[in-house]
Amino acid sequence: MPAILVIDDEPGIRSTVASILEDEKYKVFTSEDALSGIETLKREIIDVILLDVLLPKLGGIEALEKIHAEFPAVEIIMMSGHASIEMAVRAVKLGAFDFLEKPLSLEKMLTVIRNALAIKNLREENKTLKKINKISIEDIVGTSAIIRNIRETVKQAAESDARILITGENGAGKEVIARAIHLCSTRSDHQFIDVNCAAIPETLIESELFGHEKGAFTDAVFTRKGRFELAHGGTLFLDEIGDMSLSAQSKVLRVIQEQKIERLGSEKTIETDVRIIAATNQDLEILCEQGKFRRDLFFRLNVIPIHVPSLRERPDDIPLLLCHFLQIFNRPLSLEKNAVDVLTSHDWPGNVRELKNLAERIAVMHRGETLNGNDLEKLLGKGRKKPQKAKKTEISLPDDILSNCYNEAKDNFEKCYLEFQLLNNDGIISRTAEAIGMYPSNLHAKLRKYNIKAEYKKEK
Repeated sequence: MPAILVIDDEPGIRSTVASILEDEKYKVFTSEDALSGIETLKREIIDVILLDVLLPKLGGIEALEKIHAEFPAVEIIMMSGHASIEMAVRAVKLGAFDFLEKPLSLEKMLTVIRNALAIKNLREENKTLKKINKISIEDIVGTSAIIRNIRETVKQAAESDARILITGENGAGKEVIARAIHLCSTRSDHQFIDVNCAAIPETLIESELFGHEKGAFTDAVFTRKGRFELAHGGTLFLDEIGDMSLSAQSKVLRVIQEQKIERLGSEKTIETDVRIIAATNQDLEILCEQGKFRRDLFFRLNVIPIHVPSLRERPDDIPLLLCHFLQIFNRPLSLEKNAVDVLTSHDWPGNVRELKNLAERIAVMHRGETLNGNDLEKLLGKGRKKPQKAKKTEISLPDDILSNCYNEAKDNFEKCYLEFQLLNNDGIISRTAEAIGMYPSNLHAKLRKYNIKAEYKKEK
């Protein structure tokens, strides 16, 4: 039964409103002033407060501020016989749910109370869902020493607002680490906003990060908040930051230094309180030497470094992780010893992401309560024939590759490597990306970079 507290210095109003609300099956408490009302809040669980503006000892607006700060879960509806638009606006800005004019309309009062209760219930449901969906430190699965160290680092890092740089191969679990840090921190009630810097075109990255005003560029038909604004009070996760343009890097550096942003097309500065966690599968120090990443930004981000190992570096954790994912898919199974041998001997180019995909495949395709090595080899696709290489095209390294400077040699090799892998995987983008441990979006970006214009097929 919802509980409502009526705070009003007029006995007649308290009595009448309490009687009406009790007829509507609400539990009602009354107080003649704000101070005694606050004492009631300390003793009872209250859902909604009807609070008069003109009160002795402590005025209604001052009481609103105090109650909203100390009891934020309670919805407050203000009442006044001398209301003005300015007063109503001020009350709502200070946290009031609504403002009722005296003499009170019975129908309107009951409607506003029902709406306030509905909003309160919705907020509580959202909080429950957030708790259900939280990634805890225990979800960083493994008993290896390196994983135990990561869990400890996450606990320590979460207690501060220090910037964090997470490194590791694609699919190793960098985002899981970032979310765990956020959800263990004091910022967990605010947003965790993730940005995949590699998936956003260079021409749009600044708009995504900082927002834009209407008319700032051709397609800016409305004002839009950027990711920094959306993450205010919470955490901004910059994934694949090594792919961010130098122009965007310089602006991110400025935000870190000044804690302010400017939307594209605006000269107005907006203060922002954001914790930044960055991640990359590249060696940023090498990118700094090549002039592709700002060294000052690297030092700003690399306050607390966390390296996430590949599955190959922690084979003993693989069976535990598989069982963990099978539990998530409601398909717990027993692993036979030869199944464990298959798991630990597999190369896992897609790391944890590949293992999770395998768990889902097992949950859908496998029958039986145990899993043996033969089952796993079939599910992993071991033993299948590799696609025939296209005969019409041969890939070879340029003859002068060793005579080029480092950057040119690297680019030449990468171009030839990608062409070779595409042919070796039947020209299927998704299969090629999985085989080489790269996001499909990253692979598309590389193909554009090297002007590889062949018509590659999509997987059926």
